[in-house]
Amino acid sequence: LVDFLDTLTLITLSFSFFFPPTVPSFWGLVNSAWNLCAIGKRQSPIDIETTHMIFDPYLTPLRLNTGGRKMGGTMYNTGKHVSLRPDKAHLVNISGGPLGYSYRLEEIRLHFGSEDSHGSEHLLNGQGFPGEVQLIHYNQDLYTNYTEAAKSPHGVAVVSIFIKLSENSNAFLNRMLNRDTITRINYKHDAFLLMGLNIADLYPDTTRYITYEGSITIPPCYETATWILINKPIYVTQMQMHSLRLLSQNEPYKIFLSMSDNTRPTQPLLQRCIRTNINFSKQGRDCPNNRALRPQYRGKRKAPCCSHVKK
Repeated sequence: LVDFLDTLTLITLSFSFFFPPTVPSFWGLVNSAWNLCAIGKRQSPIDIETTHMIFDPYLTPLRLNTGGRKMGGTMYNTGKHVSLRPDKAHLVNISGGPLGYSYRLEEIRLHFGSEDSHGSEHLLNGQGFPGEVQLIHYNQDLYTNYTEAAKSPHGVAVVSIFIKLSENSNAFLNRMLNRDTITRINYKHDAFLLMGLNIADLYPDTTRYITYEGSITIPPCYETATWILINKPIYVTQMQMHSLRLLSQNEPYKIFLSMSDNTRPTQPLLQRCIRTNINFSKQGRDCPNNRALRPQYRGKRKAPCCSHVKK
């Protein structure tokens, strides 16, 4: 029995050694091009502590431009995420808010957990959510495509929306997660075309958000992303969450491994500033952009913000 356990341990260690890219803590070690994942100072995701947020009165509402048309796109099982990539015929752009340029939607990505207590990449006061939708955009004013933008200054803007559970689901997510659709992408490399999607249906009814400067959350972890976390969640049903957990990381002829828990652990905030247009104080305080966050900005009074997404 001892020999068997020792052998099993060696097999487990060997698997961990030969497949480290699947473990976020190894990303910066296995590829020199991914060194930012280990040594970067503006990494994502983070734990949003509401006591550290600073009200910025100059943050305007985010602007969504669909050209008045619905969009189509292809939904993929990438083995790591449920990914929806819009077709090039229907462009979706965002601007305004903390953004100085116009950003084109490149991908919608879903993160979710094996349990209801976790699944989001970002945390709110240490608490996770069952899932998180990330709308990934690239700077179309400065760059010709996402690949170029992702490694360049002001290249990426990610709109993040927490997912919670309810008896009724968000209209946009319902199109992605209803049984007839989600069962088409059970295995890695499966794809399914969706048409007639209204991206505005994905956004909650609020103009309030939290924003900070960070990175993309997969290798090579480029620190070129402006994150915008919407102040209200969207909802899916328990059955839809269960269907997500039944998606496999692998092809059908390989062992089943659930895609759930497809998140990167939170990263240190360090000297970054978390700004918000949620006016939790009548006396606005300017954010010390591009400077070290001064201790007096870290008030101990808990700001009554994010009331819609607190667990």
